[in-house]
Amino acid sequence: MTENINAETPEEILAKLNRETSKIAWTELLPFFAKGMAIYVSHTLDLVNVAFELAQDNKEQFKTWMDKGLIANVTDEQASVWNEADIVVWCVVVKPFVLVQPVVD
Repeated sequence: MTENINAETPEEILAKLNRETSKIAWTELLPFFAKGMAIYVSHTLDLVNVAFELAQDNKEQFKTWMDKGLIANVTDEQASVWNEADIVVWCVVVKPFVLVQPVVD
């Protein structure tokens, strides 16, 4: 993410996050998981919109999503299952966090 995110318009931030979103093997993200920086995002949410709200520090929206179980720190169990299955996730970085969303066909 840019150092001066507040100087950008919401549309510019969303476009930047969209460009920075990619598919990646879960195993590549294990170092972030080990540091507690990997956040699970339900496939029912738009990953880019979640990243935008995180970048905007929208604590109220995040609390709502957390209370509904739609976002959470990746659990040890999730990480183990994903690692064994060698899954691919959608990923976007909002420093210092990495938002991950399992690819759903």
